Amino acid sequence: MKLLSMNEIDGGRYLHRYELVYENRAGREKHYEIVSRRVINSPEELGRVSSGISMIVTQNDRLLLLKEFRMAINRPVYNLCAGMINEGESIEDCVKRELFEETGLKVKEIKKILPASYAAVAISDIMTNIVYVEAEEGGISGEYASVNEEIQAAFYDADELSAMLETEAFSSRSQLAAYEFCRSHSK
Repeated sequence: MKLLSMNEIDGGRYLHRYELVYENRAGREKHYEIVSRRVINSPEELGRVSSGISMIVTQNDRLLLLKEFRMAINRPVYNLCAGMINEGESIEDCVKRELFEETGLKVKEIKKILPASYAAVAISDIMTNIVYVEAEEGGISGEYASVNEEIQAAFYDADELSAMLETEAFSSRSQLAAYEFCRSHSK
């Protein structure tokens, strides 16, 4: 596959849409649309910069999940605490800010920051870092969420998560995190 051209189709506040034109293996043009969280000035910039984080947050052998209303699917889904990195913000500062904004909790320890990975590789160049976090003791407060978000945050133990994995809707990353949490905490 050979990239022939890249053109921005349109852009909004959070997403920019591009058309990529490739020469396929048969020598014919293949038109492909993607979205990005940032303005891309050249093809060399595709998929090179992390724009957000997703956190796997634990507290006392329980995993934090957010039950969020997601407009793209018009329903609530279990998700990881996550957010976009502000310009000039470190990953660590983003973790502290987003955890507090979405739950009212504070970070006790950032255990591991994984290298950036692609969030939706079939349609986007968006990269995020998965961050393993231990939260300080304390309760969750719903008063910190934006009026544009509907979030119910809670911690779940392995038994609760095992049952939820059979009946509830999850984002793919939160489903994988919950499944692996259950495997590592089985009795």
